[in-house]
Amino acid sequence: MIRAVVASNPKTLFDKIWESHVVKAEPGFPSVLYIDLHLIHEATSPVAFTGLRKRGIGVRRPERTLATVDHLITTGDRSKSVGDAEAVELIGALDKAAREFGVPIYGVGSEYQGIVHVIGPELGLSRPGMTIVCGDSHTSTHGAVGALAFGIGTTEVEHVLATQCLLQKRPGNYEVRFDGRLPKGVTAKDAVLELIAKIGIGGGTEHVFEYRGSLAKQLTMEERLTICNMSIEAGARAGMFAPDDTTLQYLSTRPFGPKGKELDAAIRRWRGLATEEGAKFDKSIAIDASKLEPMITFGTNPSMGMPIRAPVPDPAREPDPSKRAGLEKALGYMGLRPGKPLVGEKLDVVFIGSCTNSRITDLQEAARVLEGRKVAVRTLIVPGSQQVKKAAEAEGLDRVFKAAGAEWREPGCSMCIAMNGDLVAPGMRSLSTSNRNFEGRQGKGSRTHLASPLTAAASALKGAIADPREVA
Repeated sequence: MIRAVVASNPKTLFDKIWESHVVKAEPGFPSVLYIDLHLIHEATSPVAFTGLRKRGIGVRRPERTLATVDHLITTGDRSKSVGDAEAVELIGALDKAAREFGVPIYGVGSEYQGIVHVIGPELGLSRPGMTIVCGDSHTSTHGAVGALAFGIGTTEVEHVLATQCLLQKRPGNYEVRFDGRLPKGVTAKDAVLELIAKIGIGGGTEHVFEYRGSLAKQLTMEERLTICNMSIEAGARAGMFAPDDTTLQYLSTRPFGPKGKELDAAIRRWRGLATEEGAKFDKSIAIDASKLEPMITFGTNPSMGMPIRAPVPDPAREPDPSKRAGLEKALGYMGLRPGKPLVGEKLDVVFIGSCTNSRITDLQEAARVLEGRKVAVRTLIVPGSQQVKKAAEAEGLDRVFKAAGAEWREPGCSMCIAMNGDLVAPGMRSLSTSNRNFEGRQGKGSRTHLASPLTAAASALKGAIADPREVA
């Protein structure tokens, strides 16, 4: 009988990447970790470049740094302005710094401009086995290609620019198993919202998720990017999928991915990154995807989610006083009554976009629902990058959206965050495909429900929260 060979000290995907990037480690202290790719944008990096100037130092590895504009830039007509006074100032500051320090930049007018967490994978710059950081918490997105990717603060941005290294405490391993198949109308966004609802916003704290199981292997790269994007919403430091044939096929078609012999050599390395048989995880959770339903959030953090036809939870039935108070506060802010389903709740705006759900497949799903129909509420559709915009227009998706009465806009973070003029007014209710529903996230006093592009498109048609299974 032939037996599988098990390594004497089997390692996880995370273990392999972490250990191969440690420059220095001492017991009781954070490790010095080498960073392969540093992504920067206009909202957090200009102040870091100011710090470098004051210290009289340059960027350590400008060729391993990439800048783009996404957070503050308008998604409206850029022929007149790129944004308000602050946006103009910071976009200009980033462009000046990029030229001064020799950092590549995809700025205003670039064919590769877009949301930082969209362009990295789609251009083939984010690759398996890399360490990737950015001054943005949703850097976890890039883990979909088999990288260790996480967000950092502004002072850390300056540190990486200066040294290409970062002090980090080693997190633990957390296995998240998705098995089974997604039912009709249920998407990867629903799967990750279910995970966050189960373990809470702190469930993954000080750990890195590795997504495994039969469903994980079936997911497209775009679906994996969505799931990894929201890992941070469960408190995880990062989220990762082991590179497999799906990953390799995806990267082989990217504009700046390795080609020819370089690609062949890279594939051999990447295949060796998978978690080994017998490797231990510090935590584990299993979710049966076949039992999932479309999900929607009802409260003011991403863990306050539920199946779309479930009733809003009643705080009076929560035995924990602190949780009960939190629910009462959230429902008060959202203007919701307990015990009532959200289906039929009137909306003021629908937003399809963000680094969570603005890729071509997300737009294709939305277009399939909207084609030949009319939206009943203001609907913004914002592609994640110029490349996504170009692909969508080549397929005629923009015409579908415009014919339906939706707004087809320029790439950027848009209504995910109230920094660029795309706002939800106080007291208004939004259904968003983005990743956060905190108080005021989309504008002071705004009320945000998170859901999938399918649910968003179906709800846009109704002018109210709708079950996509009845519309799609």
